[in-house]
Amino acid sequence: MYHCHIRFYLAGRQNRVFEIIKGAFPLENFTHEFSESEKPVEDLAAKADVIIANLQDWDVGEMIRTLLSAKTAKSELIALIHPDQMLSLKDDLEQIKDIWVMPMEDEEINFRFLRWQQAYKTGKDFWQTSHFFDATINNIPNLIWYKDKLGVHEKVNDSFCETVGKTKAQVEGQRHAYIWDVEEDDPACIESENEVMRRRQTVVSEEHVKTGEGDRLLTTYKSPLYDIDGSVMGTVGVAIDVTKERAYEREIVQKNQTLETIFTNLECGVMHHTMDGKRIISVNQAALRILGYDSKEELLKEGFFMVASSVFEEDREKLESCIRSLKTVGESVSVEYRVRHKDGELVHVIGNVKLLEENGELIYQRFLLDWTVQKQQERLQEMRHKQLIQALSIDYEFVYFLDLETGSGIPLQSNGTNGTDFDVLFREESSYEESIGQYIESFVYEEDKELLRQTSSLEALKKELSEKELYYANYRISRGEEAEYYQLKAVRTGEWGTSRGIVMGFRSVDAEIRNEMEKKNLLEDALMQANRANKAKSVFLSNMSHDIRTPMNAIVGFTSLAINHIDRKEQVEEYLKKIMTSGNHLLSLINDVLDMSRIESGKIHLDEKPCSLPDILHGLRSILQADIHAKQLELYIDAVDVLDEDIYCDKLRLNQVLLNLLSNSVKYTGAGGSVSMILTEKPGAPEGYANYEFCIKDTGIGMSEEFVAHIFEPFEREKSTTLSGIPGTGLGMAITKNIVDMMQGTINVKSEKDVGTEFTVSFTFRLTAEVQVPQEIPELKNCRALVVDDDFNSCDGVTYMLGQLGMRAEWTLSGKEAVLRTRQAAMRGDDYSVYIVDWLLPDMNGVEVTRRIQKETDGKVPVIVLTAYDWSDIEEEAREAGVCAFCSKPLFLSELRSCLRSVLDTAAEESVKKEEKPVRHFTGRILLAEDNELNQEIAVAILEEAGFQVDVAGDGQIAVDMLQKSDPGYYQLVLMDVQMPLMNGYEATRLIRKFEDKKLAAIPILAMTANAFEEDRREALMCGMNGHIAKPIEVEKLFDMMDKVMA
Repeated sequence: MYHCHIRFYLAGRQNRVFEIIKGAFPLENFTHEFSESEKPVEDLAAKADVIIANLQDWDVGEMIRTLLSAKTAKSELIALIHPDQMLSLKDDLEQIKDIWVMPMEDEEINFRFLRWQQAYKTGKDFWQTSHFFDATINNIPNLIWYKDKLGVHEKVNDSFCETVGKTKAQVEGQRHAYIWDVEEDDPACIESENEVMRRRQTVVSEEHVKTGEGDRLLTTYKSPLYDIDGSVMGTVGVAIDVTKERAYEREIVQKNQTLETIFTNLECGVMHHTMDGKRIISVNQAALRILGYDSKEELLKEGFFMVASSVFEEDREKLESCIRSLKTVGESVSVEYRVRHKDGELVHVIGNVKLLEENGELIYQRFLLDWTVQKQQERLQEMRHKQLIQALSIDYEFVYFLDLETGSGIPLQSNGTNGTDFDVLFREESSYEESIGQYIESFVYEEDKELLRQTSSLEALKKELSEKELYYANYRISRGEEAEYYQLKAVRTGEWGTSRGIVMGFRSVDAEIRNEMEKKNLLEDALMQANRANKAKSVFLSNMSHDIRTPMNAIVGFTSLAINHIDRKEQVEEYLKKIMTSGNHLLSLINDVLDMSRIESGKIHLDEKPCSLPDILHGLRSILQADIHAKQLELYIDAVDVLDEDIYCDKLRLNQVLLNLLSNSVKYTGAGGSVSMILTEKPGAPEGYANYEFCIKDTGIGMSEEFVAHIFEPFEREKSTTLSGIPGTGLGMAITKNIVDMMQGTINVKSEKDVGTEFTVSFTFRLTAEVQVPQEIPELKNCRALVVDDDFNSCDGVTYMLGQLGMRAEWTLSGKEAVLRTRQAAMRGDDYSVYIVDWLLPDMNGVEVTRRIQKETDGKVPVIVLTAYDWSDIEEEAREAGVCAFCSKPLFLSELRSCLRSVLDTAAEESVKKEEKPVRHFTGRILLAEDNELNQEIAVAILEEAGFQVDVAGDGQIAVDMLQKSDPGYYQLVLMDVQMPLMNGYEATRLIRKFEDKKLAAIPILAMTANAFEEDRREALMCGMNGHIAKPIEVEKLFDMMDKVMA
């Protein structure tokens, strides 16, 4: 069927081979074209499908390289050589299709060329077969798929991809759960495919498939696929989506049931007669009245055989056919027909017939309902409906039906906009000319009144609409001192030959003009934004060039210095620390760019899990503490009215938002400044949810109003930050805003240059349903407690929490007053059982307050210091003064309870000593699959230092071969890179998991790769790996993961 034209290029000195080939006949459907030259010509080689090169008289290396560099990837090269030239081709054999060793007899030349022709034709035949096959399955509306034994989709057709909403690249190589967007593979689907492979037969069934968009009903045809040796290697399936068809069937049944109920409950005629239609078993008076008879006897006398004689002759056959169509007991049918009474009255009847079985006899039950009035109304409504639909095809403010013959009209629709009371002017009892006259006088612009009178008159309308179906008239109406353009449109309706009815519509044209102007403005804005984005990207590239080169310069420079001073250990150690700092900064820049790329491509998804707000806030404090100390800043973190501590959220993304904002505050705040974050639980959340507001504030350099307006746009940076040399990509705030939007939150910013910045982030989180620990502490129930803090909100919040724990809590804003209250309580014999004292009070610090309280109480009372700052510098002094515990702000109810519990249960003066983490030492052998020599060297050094023996494979295929040749237990673990030549890590893992030796196949495999995204981790697990470690490698994380998978 296909036609193939082959272009031959004969390169080199003419010989017998060239003569024979040029004289050979092409195979059927093939044609030949020849070009020749003694020296290699690159243009001729590039155009050729087949190059036959005579290398006997040439420098083999030079000529073969010229031809190979010039030919296309699909073209073939055949070399004619002397036997002693064979060695010269050893480096290029992979790119040469065939080698003919000269000299050869004519018969051998003919034989070899014929063999080549047949092989070439086989390739084209295969192409045609594949093309026919793909064209067939991809143009069939049914779903078609091919799976292996494990249920992995090897091939699907276009209809399959359209149904699941994914591309072939996304579907092929994946299992059911990923493709249909559900949590796990469908057990019923797996079982049906296993049955097909087990029975080796085609199975036809209806399957309910769960998808991300709900259940689907598929009629499936599944057959086994056979391997070359006759064993079953998978299944082929064809499916027809019958979800809608089944829904339609259910809907029809439901409608019939509803209609039958209506007939049963309404006052209507009822009749029962035999299957042959000769005997009426029963008939009620309503049925006789509808059919036009006074009695059953009269009905029989006039003649009844299945159908009454009063039924219209044209309708009898249809009615009888519907009745006789019922074959199954319980089956029913509805039908409309007409009846003519003796007095000539026409009655429209709607009936329902049902086949019943009574006393072993099949009979017909018939319901009859007089539908005449409804039918007449239905026809009138249908006529008006058609007119209205025709009119509503245009955006009318007022729609009016006008009979040009009588001059009378009926308002059809009015939206009452723009202050024009059409309903009052165009009343049904008023004539059209009277109504249009009042409209013109009241609203139409003075200069246009006479023109509209002429164009809207009955005569003008008759004349214009007799020639064309549509008629327009433009005019202006007065809006105070301004004019607004309007349009009148008239449309013919009904049969123009028998009636002169039209539908008129009035509309404002200004709205269209405004819409066009708005579209134009939107396009201009889009162009401005595009230009702004291009400019911002140019600035971003410039900044990135600077920001990447800066740490790279440090890395290269300090590496050079370290090499030159390799004998000075302390100096080299200092250089390495600076190299590490620069490397971490460079990694953060790359992460920001990649995060933004993933957000824009929609690859970031939220992973909501139970989280603890105290853990999140205290974790942020720990992360920031080093930078806070280094810059000599004050960090204040507190919580207000937070009663619900346990929530569902994506902890990683929430941390990313808050840490980005806090890190910016630290970065842009000078020495001696302050950074604060206040968490507040706000009222008004739905049941089971809570509203939270995070307020991050600093006393830093601030931002201009112009920059604040664009702060959340990608690549934007304040000019002052670039001039000051503070590093950044301009992506952090854009990433933050996108994550906040994904979490259904809001973010707002207020800033003033040289004063500071305040960000407010609000979220609504779902609360966990875990059972709460009983709050009260029995030993402290009804005991007195005193809260000492100069911040009213802190006092109020801590007092409320103490009340929740069963204590009688009081508060004061002064340290001196706290000492005075302690003295008064001792005098009355009603001592405080617990004191919670802020560290930094305006009149007296918390340590001094504690010292005086302990003096008043003889050192018997527990005092807890509450602070938003790091207390390590004053801990020793505080404990000597009598402080028994410290609590960090923000203080949560669970933390306060735990602190009080620890004060009661343990000796206050004992400090908990942290156990030193034992040094790890491993034994055993590891197989490392890594193609990069530098990464090999680093990994081997780390692993051997930990005690492992390491074997290195430079590619996935090599790793598979090495493991397959080893005994079970020889290797304890495989560390597998992903991106490697010849075979990647995913393919290698799949092959390993298919080993016949089950012990070898079960060896733990860890992905150790620069593919660091969540989807990369999921793909690693799906292909059979046990875990995923992202490069650059953190040694402790690597060893933790190895412990986990080798346990």
